[in-house]
Amino acid sequence: MPITKGKIESKPHASPGRRSQAAKGVRQISRASIEARILAAAESVFAETGFSGATTAEIAKRAGVPKANLHYYFKTKKDLYRQVLQAILELWLGSGDLIKPESDPAEALRHYIAAKIDLAQQRPLASRVFANEVIHGAPQISDFLQEELRDWVDRKSKVIEGWIAAGKMRRVDPRHLFFMIWANTQTYADFAAQIAAVLGRETLTQEDYQQAAFQVSDIILTGCGLGTTA
Repeated sequence: MPITKGKIESKPHASPGRRSQAAKGVRQISRASIEARILAAAESVFAETGFSGATTAEIAKRAGVPKANLHYYFKTKKDLYRQVLQAILELWLGSGDLIKPESDPAEALRHYIAAKIDLAQQRPLASRVFANEVIHGAPQISDFLQEELRDWVDRKSKVIEGWIAAGKMRRVDPRHLFFMIWANTQTYADFAAQIAAVLGRETLTQEDYQQAAFQVSDIILTGCGLGTTA
């Protein structure tokens, strides 16, 4: 250590406040990491067995955490299930951010379709959890569908109606346009095994997803009077 005037200089110690903040930051990172592991495990279990067949014991096992720890972060199986569904719904809705009055209709819809195809590739299990929930009448998320999702569709439909009124695209029913986009993009997650079998592969390739994004965009944009993606 450096010596000054015969005295040993001590290194400055972190203040209690800084140590507390650092410890808190580590705990937050650790918590986020554990929650992410639990949610990833939950996606796979719910996708395989549905809500009724899933157990928190199996989810905890796949996440590599004690069951008691799982219930520390998520009090009930329903809480965990809704969080899995909420996560994919937020990603789906966020992918439509370019659908706004000042955007070019073709660019905005092309971006939305490509983003939905990308999510079908990156998060297929979450999509299958959602599909299974809706097929069974959406008992756990009917409130979300009737409120948040409906509000999102209403707001985005008004944007499309504005494009139509301005002569930027042909007249279509905006809500049914969204239903068509959802069906044509989410099928590459929910029915990937069927598509791969018909294409003669074990799994879909990156090129398959790119071709899907192009083909879906081309057909939908042409139908909307926006030309093609070529």
